Amino acid sequence: MLPFAIIAITAALAFYSVGVWAEKVKKILKKWHVVVFWCGFVCDCIGTSLMSLIASTGEGAANPLHAVTGVVAILLMLFHASWATVVLARKQEKLLKNFHKFSLIVWFIWLVPYFSGMAMGMMR
Repeated sequence: MLPFAIIAITAALAFYSVGVWAEKVKKILKKWHVVVFWCGFVCDCIGTSLMSLIASTGEGAANPLHAVTGVVAILLMLFHASWATVVLARKQEKLLKNFHKFSLIVWFIWLVPYFSGMAMGMMR
């Protein structure tokens, strides 16, 4: 199960990174960015669920701080993708052009549990 969890979480990283950085380069939120954000969120949920299952069976080390940052990251990405959907639907030029600032902040915060989880796994 661990390889599938790693693949899903890494796919989330890839989707989030492509979406966030492409949006930054384009300097405007596009429909395909929002689709990529949602794909990242789905992969993140799958990977996190699998990792939680592994931790609950005793096969992995459960770290409460990592669990909390993981939940915060999932909720933040849910809010991010949802807000991106709203911004896109509103079609307000200023919101579309400034959304990348929010995306970068959320992406950097999301990296904390990603890399802390990786470090925890490598230290086992």
